[in-house]
Amino acid sequence: MKGRFLMTAALVALSVSGMAHGASATTIGVTMDKFDDNFLTSVRNAMDAQAKAKGVAIQAEDANDDTSKQISQIQNFIAQKVDAIIVNPVDTSATPKMTQLATAAKIPLVYVNRKPEDKTLPAGVAFVGSNEKVSGVLQAEELVKCMKGKGNLVIMEGQLSNNAALDRTADVEEVVAKNPDIKVVEKQTAEWDRNKALDLMNNWITSGTKLNGVAANNDEMAIGAILALKQAGVDPKTMCIGGIDATVDGLAEVANGNLYVTVFQNSKGQGKGAVDAALALIKGDKVPSFVDVPFEKVTKDNYKNYAQ
Repeated sequence: MKGRFLMTAALVALSVSGMAHGASATTIGVTMDKFDDNFLTSVRNAMDAQAKAKGVAIQAEDANDDTSKQISQIQNFIAQKVDAIIVNPVDTSATPKMTQLATAAKIPLVYVNRKPEDKTLPAGVAFVGSNEKVSGVLQAEELVKCMKGKGNLVIMEGQLSNNAALDRTADVEEVVAKNPDIKVVEKQTAEWDRNKALDLMNNWITSGTKLNGVAANNDEMAIGAILALKQAGVDPKTMCIGGIDATVDGLAEVANGNLYVTVFQNSKGQGKGAVDAALALIKGDKVPSFVDVPFEKVTKDNYKNYAQ
């Protein structure tokens, strides 16, 4: 009986010790705009892999493209007393509110992929992403070459509540302004979505819009444009089409010649960098307010270098 009692006591002690160890494990709360976006899925997978490599836990939530839901998720993370929070914002104009919530709770905050609209980020807050002032320029410069400096261009925009969409479009317009024989004849949002882009391109085609090039704010919309052209009996190879992100699907379209250019946005680098920044902030280390993960131009000449 005495031996059995001692064994039971030992097991209870081990159990309590394990619970205490689990409770003290580093936990990072992650809220993403939406889980069903190809690029953001790659970012999230990279975060999961880096967290596993570092021995920390990630609690990921899908905001389903709903800002109110995302703010509620952040509030829940704060109530749970997570060690850090990573946010891929649904609406970048809502980030000052998110920053205020996290800093008031003294919880490190990292924005990933989409630049927050805060004028300045306070201590304990960082942004890991890419300089959107570069992406649209790289895309547009290649489209100008493809169009030989003349013709009609349409622009497919991402969600207008998102700074990346605004910046990428502004970049394209800036390059086009230096080439007076190229005209932007249509500009409309397809909200980053392949199917919405397909419908938008169909509308332009059926309305008789004459176009020579398509500048899409991301690969998904560029692919939607490609699909619409095929449905209309137009060979996409006769058009100058550009995307951004260099997703797996985008690279496949570059390989077959339908997508003239895309711009590599390093999803793995952003995901890994977000976790690393969060862990550094947890430790109290200094982290730059902007951790840049550079864009890179991808064409038929170099797309194999980006195969995943």
